[in-house]
Amino acid sequence: MQSLIKLVHRLVPVCALPSALLLMSLSSLANAQAGNGLEYRIGPEDVLHISVWKEDDLDRMVLVRPDGGISFPLAGDIQVSGRTPLEVQDEIRSRLQRYVPDAEVTVSVDEISGYTVFVLGEVKEPGQFTLGRYVDVVQALTLAGGFTPFANGRSIQILRRQDGVEVTYAFDFRDVSRGRDLQQNIVLQSGDVVLVP
Repeated sequence: MQSLIKLVHRLVPVCALPSALLLMSLSSLANAQAGNGLEYRIGPEDVLHISVWKEDDLDRMVLVRPDGGISFPLAGDIQVSGRTPLEVQDEIRSRLQRYVPDAEVTVSVDEISGYTVFVLGEVKEPGQFTLGRYVDVVQALTLAGGFTPFANGRSIQILRRQDGVEVTYAFDFRDVSRGRDLQQNIVLQSGDVVLVP
């Protein structure tokens, strides 16, 4: 770390040092987030804004259907649920090449409705939570107002449907609150159900 700071001092004037350090830390934060697999994944009921540069007829808002698909002119039906906007953008560009060579396609999520988690059982405010960011189990429990006096925080279960099969993950709040077995505090996927007995 010391050698990195010396290198920055040599390359960057002293007056620009705070800005350079800020840029370095922001860059490493962005790289860490890109590397941790938490890019936003499109879900049903999200609203996408899809545009093709210099093609006004191909600029529109598209609602993701409950089956996870969309329809777009000249590209047809595309399955988008569970994919990143960049992946969808690349597929649309590829499908349009026949009609619009060198198409510059942009896909952005205009409204996030597809990331929903459920917290049920012995919490103060059970229910469905539609969020604009990913949350882990502890954060979901916080959104639900915490435990009731009758909750068993040691036997929490997370239910997740993967490839049509129900998978269960165990979660012991007492261990996590003491800094043990932190790997069980998983990031929830859309549709996950947190059950507090």
